[in-house]
Amino acid sequence: MAAAMARLHLLHPPTTITRPSLLFLKPSPSPRASRIRKVSTLPRLCSSADQSPQGASPSAASSGSIVGDLLDYLNESWTQFHATAEAKRQLINAGFHLLNENDEWNLKPGGRYFFTRNMSCLIAFAVGERYDVGSGFHVIAAHTDSPCLKLKPKSASTKSNYLMVNVQTYGGGLWHTWFDRDLSVAGRVIVRDSDGSFLHKLVKIKRPLLRVPTLAIHLDRTVNKDGFKPNLETHLIPLLSTKSNETSAESKEKGATISSKPVHHPLLLQILSDELGCCADDIMSIELNLCDTQPSCLGGGNNEFIFSGRLDNLASSYCALRALIDSCRLPTDLSTEHAVRMVALFDNEEVGSDSFQGAGAPTMFQAMRRIIDSLADKYVRENAFERAIRKSFLVSADMAHGVHPNFMDKHEEHHRPEMQKGLVIKHNANQRYATSGITAFLFKEVGKIHDLPTQEFAVRNDMGCGSTIGPILASGVGIRTVDCGIAQLSMHSVREVCGKEDIDIAYQHFKAFYQSFSHVDSKLTIDY
Repeated sequence: MAAAMARLHLLHPPTTITRPSLLFLKPSPSPRASRIRKVSTLPRLCSSADQSPQGASPSAASSGSIVGDLLDYLNESWTQFHATAEAKRQLINAGFHLLNENDEWNLKPGGRYFFTRNMSCLIAFAVGERYDVGSGFHVIAAHTDSPCLKLKPKSASTKSNYLMVNVQTYGGGLWHTWFDRDLSVAGRVIVRDSDGSFLHKLVKIKRPLLRVPTLAIHLDRTVNKDGFKPNLETHLIPLLSTKSNETSAESKEKGATISSKPVHHPLLLQILSDELGCCADDIMSIELNLCDTQPSCLGGGNNEFIFSGRLDNLASSYCALRALIDSCRLPTDLSTEHAVRMVALFDNEEVGSDSFQGAGAPTMFQAMRRIIDSLADKYVRENAFERAIRKSFLVSADMAHGVHPNFMDKHEEHHRPEMQKGLVIKHNANQRYATSGITAFLFKEVGKIHDLPTQEFAVRNDMGCGSTIGPILASGVGIRTVDCGIAQLSMHSVREVCGKEDIDIAYQHFKAFYQSFSHVDSKLTIDY
């Protein structure tokens, strides 16, 4: 989570891996006229892990837990592009129809649809069978990006006979945690095809490729007393390789005529081309993140924690995605629904959301207008969109600060969220969060009906408060919004931690929101 005001497939065959869900997860009781593009069921994008129907793991099917599936999603989703592509795969496997923003949409009540933008932003929705023009939207919004290091446009650098890779910081990361980690690269590339056209492809180098080494304590004797304070421009440059004649010879042997691309190391381009199965000269553009290669897993004395990168905010994104899919999986699930159930996953939240694919763009609201227009069937009542927004409700889902046992004074005494205790509703009188007394009540009431716990968070008065996409979307067209999140520690570290039970509680609360909010909302009247 960052201050919001400050926002395909892999071409290579996947390798066989053991699903984290089978390694670690123990079943436990659950805690309290667009053209519809014809797309066949897609394989997993970055893994050949065994799949049961609809992408649910055997452990999840038997226990009602989605934790194992979340681990698989995290391990697939090294970048915002991979997270979106994997969500796309799961939606198609669940029977959702892929739309294109460039096409005319022809939607029907009871239909399930989605589209992507930039392959890093995704909007998915299911239309209630009893939908009428002016009915509201019930939305859960999250984001696909996380703080990371990204390759600069000219990444090639050489120092002291080392091949280095120039990077830039993205978001507000705890950058000291990126030192001495086994890092690699993942992202997307533009590849020239044999017919002269250009292809958009995702790539992930799974083996350790890069490392940012710390300085030995013998050369920095006061580091433990004065603190580790690296210069982000000069000290945070990863090592790729030693410069050697063998490296050059090896590249030539592979036919890499890459002297025309001095902006990136020939060795790096050769590694990417080997992974993609293309010639290095055909790589026209790259957009790569540095990623930690250590897999997401369960940990703790009772396997009660999830240790992973990118929990902020892929944990929220996946819980929302699964809740939407599972809330309309059966033919009867939408039979009594008047509203449109929606998930919106945005990019660039960590740097303020002001982008084509971020929450600051009108993507979600444009989609809402198009849905209303398509379903109106040539009969549009007065101010249909405005009336729909008044009936709509948005859940802004972003990870929350759990109380740290070693730094308890950083939390206000009466607002100290704990792991395994349910979703955290975030409050801020200065509107850094969009929660109001009304929206908090309605969201808690949904949980109360289903016996799901919630917690409250408010920042100390002597500390600054972060923000989310909640205020951006709430103020965009005036949609009622609650900010909530899963409690975690080590936020924005290369390796974060959250509670296993909280994942299932969040999933159940989000699913209950889709299934029960219309009933709860009908019992409260405000502006009459």
